[in-house]
Parts: sequence; C-alpha cells; structure tokens
Amino acid sequence: MKKSHQAANKPEVPVDYSIRSVVRACDILKCFDRGDTALALSDVAERTGLSRPTAYRLLQTLVSCGMLDILAKNSYAISIKRKQRQKYRFGYASQTEEFSFSRLVSESIRSSAYDAGIDLLVLNNCYSPKTAIRNAEIFVREQVDLVIEFQTNQQSASVVASKLMEAGIPIIAIEIPHPGAAYYGANNYRAGVIGGHALAQACIREWKGVVDEILLLELPMAGPLPRSRLTGMLAGIREQLQRVPDQKVRFVDGNGRFEKSLDVIRKHLRRSTSQHILLGALNDPSCLGALSAFEEAGRAEHCLAVGHNASIEARKEMRRPGSRLVGSVGFFPERYGDAVISLAMDKVQGKEIPSASFIKHQLITSENVNSFYPHDGLIDSGDGDSLLFSRS
Repeated sequence: MKKSHQAANKPEVPVDYSIRSVVRACDILKCFDRGDTALALSDVAERTGLSRPTAYRLLQTLVSCGMLDILAKNSYAISIKRKQRQKYRFGYASQTEEFSFSRLVSESIRSSAYDAGIDLLVLNNCYSPKTAIRNAEIFVREQVDLVIEFQTNQQSASVVASKLMEAGIPIIAIEIPHPGAAYYGANNYRAGVIGGHALAQACIREWKGVVDEILLLELPMAGPLPRSRLTGMLAGIREQLQRVPDQKVRFVDGNGRFEKSLDVIRKHLRRSTSQHILLGALNDPSCLGALSAFEEAGRAEHCLAVGHNASIEARKEMRRPGSRLVGSVGFFPERYGDAVISLAMDKVQGKEIPSASFIKHQLITSENVNSFYPHDGLIDSGDGDSLLFSRS
C-alpha cells in the first residue's frame, strides 16, 4: 500500500532503540523551555505525568550532570553554565585595518568571542562615517543580539546609535562614546597626564626645563573626550613645568594619521625657529609622522615626543638608538577582547554593566618595553618588515 506524502516525509523513529529514562529526562528538560525561572518538583511531576519519586530521581540526575541547578529544596532551574553556552550572535564593527592598534583590538575581540562560543559578524568601518552607518544598518538587518562598535567620528556616533537602539540592539562603544551605549576604552585625561609628566621630566633632564613650544596633535572629528587626552597631557606638563604660558601651546589637526601629521608638522617647521619643542600626540601614528618631519628637516634634536597606544611601530621607534620618542602611554589593545566580551555577555544575559569601563594605563619607554613586550621581535609590523630586536 502506497504511503501518503506526509507519512513518507515523516522521519521514522526506531522505537525499539529508545531508552525510556532518557526520554523521560528529555521530557523534564522540555518543561524548562517555557521560560519559567524555576520549577518545583510537583510542577515537573504534573507536567510530565511522572510520579514524584521518579521525577525526583531524574531531576537529581540532571543536576549531577550539570543540566539543572537546585535553587532551594525541591526547586530547580536550568543551569547557569548551560545558559551561558547559549549561542549568541554579536556584531563587531572594527575601526580600520590601517592601524596596528585597531588590528590588535579586532584580533583580541575575535579570539575572545571564539573562546566564548559567540557567532561574531565582523564588519570594517574603514575610518569612514558613511561606512559606519551602513554597517549599523547591516547589523539591524541581520538581527544581531548586541553590537560592539569601534568608529571614530563623533557626529556619526549619534546616527549609528540611533539605528541600533531603534532596533532594540544594545551597544558597547570602544574608545568613542555613543549615545545610550556602554563605553569601554581609554581613561583619556588620566592617560594624557601620564604622558605629560613623561614629557616634562624629559625636558628637565635634557633642556633644564626650557620650553619654546608645545605642539599637541589632535583629532577633532573624534570629539571632546579623546581631546581630553591632550588636555590632560598639557596639565601634566604644567604640573612640573609651571611657567608655560598659553602662547607657547598650539593644537594641530593631525587627523590621527602618519601622513597628515607629517605634512602639518613639516609646514610648521618651515615657519618655526624654536629649538625646544615638546610634542604630544593623540595616538602613535600621528606622533611618528610628526617625528619624521623633524628628522626630515634635520631638527630631531629640537624635539621630545610622547604618543599614546604604545603600538608596535612606537615600540620599534623606542628601541632605535637616539630616538626622540620619550615613550608612549600603553593602552594594551591585546587585552580588550576579554573585557569587552565579558561585558557583552553580561549585557545580553540581563545583568547590570557599568556605563563606562576604563583600561589601566602605563607609560612604555625604552627602559621597560622589553619587560612588557618581550616577544616583539617575532611580530611582523604589518608592512612586511619583520621586527627583530636585540638589546645588550
């Protein structure tokens, strides 16, 4: 006799091979799929049709196997560890692949997401406000559970955050605050003070505290919070070099990039005859671009510089004999992933997380760089040059 189409497509269960106790245990676990926070023994017995003694023995077995937790006497719930193994899908919008700092943040987040069993949809903001907005729209279409956003433009931050919040998607913003998002990243003012102290101390050692100019390379499009990094740097300088008038201070737009900073400082040096210039930069690419301008002009000895991020390029420069890079304030991007993914998991599981979480900064110099980064010689700088260092 010919089977109906429906019967033909229905999978045949080998009843003779089923194990009764396993079937009953599965029936118990299905009771907890209805969204109940906890169930009593009597609830489980009623829903499964099992006797109380049988239900009790199976419940205890599931507890011992880590599938259930006992909340109180005869009160059970799905194991917290099992809940944590629930598969989440997060969106991650990286800042750019242009900078080693950004690449390390991305690698760290990818690695931590993998370890946590998270499905991570990675998009690249390409240092572009328009791209960041398009990526936010993609995250909305993909219905991700949470977005980790790393983009630099303050104005587009409002648009990105608005699109995600309208879709009910929580956000963790890296380095640049976004409305309604939890923040993770630099303690900007504190990082600047650390860098300012280092510059002032170097100035006292080499120039007996004489300062003709202070050049601070900023990134205006990032907004006031990252700029407080430079405000803190100026405050740190003035704590130790108190007679530094405003007339000697100049903020310059380096756009956070090597080429732009090289160009603007190159033009500045054509006009300036100062011989004692303190240089502070919002990040290392900007700092290294400015230092290159001094060297190109044959005026490297007129400059002392401090950057931020302690990137691989800055650490390479620190190790170079005669470098004018005093140091760089460490941001440790290789540690971002564990902290950010932990915050994200807490958020999607309904736990309270801080509105802002900050990394702990430390100054990296030629004296301590090998202690913090002993394996730099095995790392490729990203431009094809292997960094093989040795120190006597």
